[in-house]
Amino acid sequence: MSGERITGLDFARAISILGMMFVNYKIAMGAEGSGPEWLSWFTSLFEGRASAVFVVLAGIGFTIMTRKARGGDPGLLRKQRVIIWKRSLYLIFLGFLLILFGWSADILHYYALFLFIASFLIRASGKMLLGAAVIIWLSAQWFLLQYDYTAGWDSSFHNYLDFWTVNGFLRNTWFNGFHPAMPWFCFFLVGMWFGRLNFTDTSIRKKWLLISLIAWVGSELISLAALKIGGTYLGTEIAVYLFQTKPMPPNLLYMFSATSSAILVILLCIYLVESKCARGIVQALIETGQMTLTHYVMHVVVGLGILEIFGILENGSLIFSTLYAVAYFVFAIVISLIWKHKFKRGPLEMVMRKF
Repeated sequence: MSGERITGLDFARAISILGMMFVNYKIAMGAEGSGPEWLSWFTSLFEGRASAVFVVLAGIGFTIMTRKARGGDPGLLRKQRVIIWKRSLYLIFLGFLLILFGWSADILHYYALFLFIASFLIRASGKMLLGAAVIIWLSAQWFLLQYDYTAGWDSSFHNYLDFWTVNGFLRNTWFNGFHPAMPWFCFFLVGMWFGRLNFTDTSIRKKWLLISLIAWVGSELISLAALKIGGTYLGTEIAVYLFQTKPMPPNLLYMFSATSSAILVILLCIYLVESKCARGIVQALIETGQMTLTHYVMHVVVGLGILEIFGILENGSLIFSTLYAVAYFVFAIVISLIWKHKFKRGPLEMVMRKF
């Protein structure tokens, strides 16, 4: 991928962090189900989709980072794995800090696990990556049918009660956490495979833009039909559990829909960066996307910390949570522009690079 491609990925990272702010602030403020219908619909579009884009981008970034190790000597491969393992340790440390801070919806400790597993797949073929994704995808659906998805959760599905026990941690990490490895590692694997495509070839880009659009729309239509038919014969609760395209539980249709929409968003971001539309705004978002790790941590620590200090964290207003997400994202853009004027990388990115 050329430098132009990578800046397109940075732009997509900025969009994904904005989407996660919409969702995370809504959850933290207890604002689900409140506000006008159109706003509830708008914010629901980002549920499990923004974070899916984030993980697919992580897989693409992993492929770019390890491109030399894929064809180099064994010594280079070992060196690359050690770097990845160190990054995994750094990310799981940050993730656990956020959880101790009170943020149960952290994605970083899952991301650390994905990196660690992927370090053993650097030289796997494209077919092997997609085959592993399909196996995990189907296995995760089987787990949803065999085991109790509500185990460990409180009645609100916001807090995991036994996360710090061995059984609870393993259950949360692999089966029924916010971003469990079964099946969320599929997003990472698809990203690894996707990053190997030659996007300097516009015909390949157009082909996958069309495929992802058709797959996304098709999966949503199948979901609607299955919910209607399944509701009649299986009951509404079972039909929703099996056929909805929401992230919890992450069933087959959700995974297919979210993967398709993630690829669609990433390709559209690449096209937008290459265009001449709103160059100033696009460049500001690119620089924000280059500090995604910092902004992810700070939107929890600073963003939610401010609300906690003023005693307005659990205000239950969807309008407020959405406006606050927009305001904080604008603040993040300003901070990014100021920081990037003097430094190449964000503060937490710099620490990770040193580590």
